[in-house]
Amino acid sequence: MYQNVRLEKGLYHLSGQSFSQALEAMDPTSQYADTPLAKLDAYERQLKRFDIRISGPNCDRVEKFFTSTESAVLFPEFIRRAIRSGIDSSILSDISAVQTQCASSQYLGCLLEDSVAYDTAAVQGAELPVTEISEQETPLALKKYARSIHISYEAVRRQRLDVLAVMLRSVGVKLGNAIVKAAVTVLKNEAGSSTAAAGSALAYSDLAALCGKFESFNLNTVLASPAVLAEILTLDQMLEASSENPGEAMLPFGARLLKTAQLDDNTIIGLDKDFALEMVTGTDLIMETDKLIDSQTNTITVSVQTGFRTITREAVHVLTK
Repeated sequence: MYQNVRLEKGLYHLSGQSFSQALEAMDPTSQYADTPLAKLDAYERQLKRFDIRISGPNCDRVEKFFTSTESAVLFPEFIRRAIRSGIDSSILSDISAVQTQCASSQYLGCLLEDSVAYDTAAVQGAELPVTEISEQETPLALKKYARSIHISYEAVRRQRLDVLAVMLRSVGVKLGNAIVKAAVTVLKNEAGSSTAAAGSALAYSDLAALCGKFESFNLNTVLASPAVLAEILTLDQMLEASSENPGEAMLPFGARLLKTAQLDDNTIIGLDKDFALEMVTGTDLIMETDKLIDSQTNTITVSVQTGFRTITREAVHVLTK
């Protein structure tokens, strides 16, 4: 049971396993089915074991993690989860068809090429039309997004954990926005087509024309800057769509509108999110865990490696104003 798990620094340094995965292997969540602990993961059960409350009116302070050598081992994971939650609050999961883990800083994906149109009928006795899937010749170089957070144990030891978590999440949000900018750039540069709006002011007909660019795929996601999104929402045709989907911005033909400040005010990107983009991650958040556990650091360095590539160009189209 979770009370008997031995916590030590080495759990952060296991090959091919994160700290949470190591805890889960020693204390599987499956054995808590139909118990009050069923909704907690292995890390959350360790917080319960040491009575560390990270939120709520009775939230503890940072120093609660350091009441014992074992409970101190949980502190780096608290930091990692707070920053990761900020990154995950971005639109990355809403625009990525698939997320791939890569063991190196370069990634060789696959390319799909069609030699003959699909509406060409196959002739009896002749070779069938070919669709070729091959490995890319040029690898995708993953970029490193990192931050050095200057902080000392003495400065935060009496700080409430929920307040510290909010500050760390804000760092994660900004890292996530930087990563989104890279994704948006790839979508814009590798789109299947790019067309200009008919007039100086954006009209609903321009959005309908963007939808018409999708032949084999469906326009289910539209990316726009805050200013352009506001412009779209003022269109008369949006009134009915907004009333049918309260709390979510949707175009009348069913595409979801997503705001991204990483896109300029002259570009709208339409995509079929199920086919357009591959997100490749080389590393999860990396930190100097040992020094954090020993409360001997004045700096927390966090980094993540990631990159993007368009899987299906025909699933992405761009409209410029």
